[in-house]
Amino acid sequence: CTLDSEVALRVGGDFFFDPQPGDSPVNLVLIAGGVGINPLFSILLHIADLHGYQEGKGNRHRLGTAKLYYSAKTTSELLFKKNILGLMKAFPGKITCCFHVTQQHSQISEDLQPHVTGK
Repeated sequence: CTLDSEVALRVGGDFFFDPQPGDSPVNLVLIAGGVGINPLFSILLHIADLHGYQEGKGNRHRLGTAKLYYSAKTTSELLFKKNILGLMKAFPGKITCCFHVTQQHSQISEDLQPHVTGK
């Protein structure tokens, strides 16, 4: 997004991401805190599956990028962090994540450091 861009937000409730072949690609920004990552992690897995099919079988899905912003008190409370890092590695530039911690007092592991902001 750029300054003055129009965005749509959805908070809570039933939601999903189900692009159809031939749909215009969209760039997703997913924002999660704590255990709120659960449905968004499912969406990331679905996006990864579609990217995998797109690369391997030439399907007709045209996908944009997915950027996850995920916050927790400490890195130990970031659920699925290793899985998310794996998705970022498998689909560089297509799936990205920025973790934010608010009450971290201990050292942040090297594998997470490039992706963590906050204390």
